[in-house]
Amino acid sequence: MIPTAVSSPDLLLSVRDLVTQVATPAGAKTVVDRLNFDLKRGETLCIAGESGSGKSMTALSLMQLLPKPMARVASGKALFKGTDIFALSDEALRKVRGREIGMIFQEPMTSLNPVLTIGRQLVEAITVQKPMSHADAMAEARRLLDQVQIPDAARRLSQYPHELSGGMRQRVMIAIALSQGPDILIADEPTTALDVTVQAQILSLIRHLQKERGTSVIMITHDMGVVAEMADHVLVMKDGKAVEYGAAAEIFEKPEQPYTRMLLDAVPKLGEMNGTDLPKRAKALPTAELPAGIADDTVIVDVADLTVRFDIKGGILQRPVSRVHAVEGLNFQIRKGETLALVGESGCGKSTTGKALMNLIPWTGSIRVGGRETNGLSRAAMKPVLRDVQMVFQDPYASLDPRYRVGDLVAEPLLIHGIAKGTELKDRVEYLFRRVGLSPEQASRYPHEFSGGQRQRISIARALSLSPKVIIADESVSALDVSIQAQVLDLLQDIQNETGIAYLFISHDMAVVEQISHRVAVMYGGQFVEVGTRRQVFENPQHDYTRQLLSAVPVPDPRRERRLYIENAREIRSPIRPLDYVPVYNKLVSVGEHHLVATSA
Repeated sequence: MIPTAVSSPDLLLSVRDLVTQVATPAGAKTVVDRLNFDLKRGETLCIAGESGSGKSMTALSLMQLLPKPMARVASGKALFKGTDIFALSDEALRKVRGREIGMIFQEPMTSLNPVLTIGRQLVEAITVQKPMSHADAMAEARRLLDQVQIPDAARRLSQYPHELSGGMRQRVMIAIALSQGPDILIADEPTTALDVTVQAQILSLIRHLQKERGTSVIMITHDMGVVAEMADHVLVMKDGKAVEYGAAAEIFEKPEQPYTRMLLDAVPKLGEMNGTDLPKRAKALPTAELPAGIADDTVIVDVADLTVRFDIKGGILQRPVSRVHAVEGLNFQIRKGETLALVGESGCGKSTTGKALMNLIPWTGSIRVGGRETNGLSRAAMKPVLRDVQMVFQDPYASLDPRYRVGDLVAEPLLIHGIAKGTELKDRVEYLFRRVGLSPEQASRYPHEFSGGQRQRISIARALSLSPKVIIADESVSALDVSIQAQVLDLLQDIQNETGIAYLFISHDMAVVEQISHRVAVMYGGQFVEVGTRRQVFENPQHDYTRQLLSAVPVPDPRRERRLYIENAREIRSPIRPLDYVPVYNKLVSVGEHHLVATSA
């Protein structure tokens, strides 16, 4: 139900018939089409939908931050306390922004100035509307950092954005947004790039501050679990239009529109795989004597004592002053037809492990791919090994060269390895495009002409071009909308069912990992803290950190009791150590067949 005009003392913002347009070579294109919604004091409205639905354009329209003259509010009203925001002068708008309506952007690293300290940026935000002495402004900055639960706030004021974790940077953004005590806080995908435990902390922090200050929140997200966790009311958008609007409980329990039902059905739900040994879409496998779900006892990748360390240099002579202990003494195997998932938060060493398997970074220990030791191999000697192991990265747009047609990008590995040329090469590329659900005619296009999900399919086609034995999927679906994510996961599982390919699936999304993995290895501080079959880790977690990861996953059920403010979540310990540091290795003990748990972490 789309709201009609109402009058209420609690009504803070009323948007009516909002139309936002962008300029294109073919003329003006409407990206937000006759949008209507209301926001009351202390309420959270979630605007949900997939990429391109118009969610962020709605927020930028309200803040009057559209890139002019390319984009503009064509018509409509946004009545804030009875005043139309769209009719305000630039000077009047500056008084509204920050002081009365604050905004948290999706990517804090691009929103924070990398050459200014955290304290300097907070002081600027504090004093822009309320002049005060530098000492008083710094004291207020420290109070704000304390309020958003940043530990050791006094020291953080002198640090730069790159010295903070993603979760810390997002908390700084919240502190800046709250510095003027706004009545409305617009949060544009504030947790999309964050680990699940940090996401839970940020969401509970926003809810805690909202209760404390009485702030209204407009939460923009494509994650229906976040919607259930936060929303009082939900506005579902598609192609710039409102598809469905109502109370959160009603939207989740009785969605009226097929698009809303599709969004809800596509959300991976933690626990829906309970009682089963196989991943969600895997075929039944006959090898009973092996761990549940493992198709073959053929070991494709065998890793022993894998260690990755990086020196940090400093001083006039740029000598090593400290060392990053990224990965310490990992041991694992990946078998044919198996998916081993590496899970954990940013900084735990997951992606570093994947890069070591590709020989992209220096490492010590032993890595055997297809029985061949890769330690010490030159770039030329690694070339045949790389036919057996390929990688799919998190951001397909960054990993696909924008200057080349996608067909040439998929063909490139075949040419480099001298596998095909001429007509055979063309046929092979066409087969790969069909294999990942794209048409061969699309091979002549460039990466920017595809959606995010299609670009990830192209990346998968390129990885499959050499018929590898194992693919390393590094956060390969974390940036995708839930419906596209489900399609890519289906594709990966179908390929595995047909070819017996193995996956090293690197992710921080526990619900996705539960659907696709045979075995799971949980990482913390560069080491494993728990390793077991999917069923063992998800249904009987033994390590505190594993339980913390699982408990932090947002559940798409608005009637579920919302979590209290998380104060005691375990912080990822810094991997930076003195040069003389001797690492303490976790001792993994067996708590069941194929189930190992660290006794110390």
